[in-house]
Amino acid sequence: MPVSHRIKLLSLLLGSASLIYACGGDGDSGSTSTINEPAGKWTAGDLHVHTVQSDDSRTTQTLDFVLKKAFATYKLDWMALTNHLRSSKYDNDGTLLATPVPFAYGMASYEIPRVKALQAGGTYGDKLIFSGFEWDMPTHDHLGVALFEAAPTLQASTGGAKEFQYAFTTLAESQFDPADVAVWKVKYPQRFNSTASDALQAISWLKTNYPATSFATLNHPSRNPGKYTISDLRQMNDLAPDILFMIEGMVGNQMEPNRGGYTSAYVAENAPNRTYGGVDAIVAQVGGTWDALLGEGRRIWNIADSDSHFEIDAASNSSGYYPGEYSKNHVWVAEGQAGVGGLTKSLRDGRMFGVFGDLIDALDFRIGGSTGKGFMGQEIKVPAGEPVTVTIRFKSPALNNYQKPVDSGTPGNMKPVVDHVDLIVGDVTGKALPGTPAYGVATNASTQVLRRFTAADWKVEADGYVSVSVPVEAKKSQYFRLRGTNLAPDVAGLTANGEPLADQQTTGADNAARVNAINDRNYASLWFYSNPVFVTVTP
Repeated sequence: MPVSHRIKLLSLLLGSASLIYACGGDGDSGSTSTINEPAGKWTAGDLHVHTVQSDDSRTTQTLDFVLKKAFATYKLDWMALTNHLRSSKYDNDGTLLATPVPFAYGMASYEIPRVKALQAGGTYGDKLIFSGFEWDMPTHDHLGVALFEAAPTLQASTGGAKEFQYAFTTLAESQFDPADVAVWKVKYPQRFNSTASDALQAISWLKTNYPATSFATLNHPSRNPGKYTISDLRQMNDLAPDILFMIEGMVGNQMEPNRGGYTSAYVAENAPNRTYGGVDAIVAQVGGTWDALLGEGRRIWNIADSDSHFEIDAASNSSGYYPGEYSKNHVWVAEGQAGVGGLTKSLRDGRMFGVFGDLIDALDFRIGGSTGKGFMGQEIKVPAGEPVTVTIRFKSPALNNYQKPVDSGTPGNMKPVVDHVDLIVGDVTGKALPGTPAYGVATNASTQVLRRFTAADWKVEADGYVSVSVPVEAKKSQYFRLRGTNLAPDVAGLTANGEPLADQQTTGADNAARVNAINDRNYASLWFYSNPVFVTVTP
């Protein structure tokens, strides 16, 4: 991955003066906002979690066990259960079934009824728990899918999941209910389960059948070489921008020896298929694929998930942390946006950030000018040449979930501390058109680290928030996003000039030493990534 991006003072300066930053401030430039700050609350959750009903999980990873970890131990507010859309041989308790079933049937027969029973009995009654699935997308990698029905009180569409599994997977027809197959064969003279065109057909199916009540997440997109081009990503987003709008850049499976489970050979040509500080190269590379998409003005957001299958099994294999233990999505849910429908809208709105190891647990990132203010996921329109103020406020918890030894329940008493925060900016120039050379360009050369803030720049306010603000001149349409870490800009093997370096494999013959070294590796390299605020200039 290139690490040659220079930190520059761009043409966003106030007049001909140097960039001036000021500690504190509310970022509103003394104006009345046309984007009202709505009442609401921050929530924390996970969009990618497996239980024993996934074929590569473990029998210890029962549904009840995972729910307890997510909500009782790690205090999440919501969670998506996303087992593999394959054949499932266990029920939710890990009991071996007489005959394996398509997971969509197992979801309907075991997973959903158990969650409903628990909540009806008062357990997790205040939590949002919903079922989706992880689909093996033809010719690509995994897509997390959630689809809902029965508005206004949405719930997982079990019928839709069954139909999707039949139409878009390779599972043998004989495993499905013959009565269902008879109906589906009338609708689908063929199954769509082998080509890139079939993958698009599935996304189109979601758009046709669940246009406002479904979403899809591009999970660990660069884990294996050759799975996506940026043209693929553009085509999917063009097809269904309100459904495919999230990239799991802050990937799960962080307890694997190869961070994130990115196991391709450690050779130069696989640099795009590594994680960098635990983050997929698509998101981690300044000026890379995510920035190319944002530079078109696309509303595509980064998310952070656990991809929990198990943490450490009986054979000392390690996979991922439990939901809420290491990775979190912090999502703003406006007042009145309740239930699955409210969360889905909140995800689309993009006012959210992802974090590893609870490096921060609160973030207020906004840009204000004479016409109003914009938060993450929003757009502020200002006259060309007008000064706007970028305001960053964040807070870290007293301790995170680091354990020593790992998975022992013994607190490691680690206080996360932010070393610096990067304000990253890139130009927005409009969408690339299919069939043009620009449609295949996976970089945004304008993207730069505009400013790197450290403790020398910010102040700690009375409420515990760290605060810094900076005025910039809006000369052209751009987006602004944040990246923060506990690491200094140049840490051998981890960062160079502030850019994260490719994560290396953690090995060792001694099982206990190896899994603890993996855990220490992860907690030594903590990051958060915000979603962007767009600033559009008007004549």
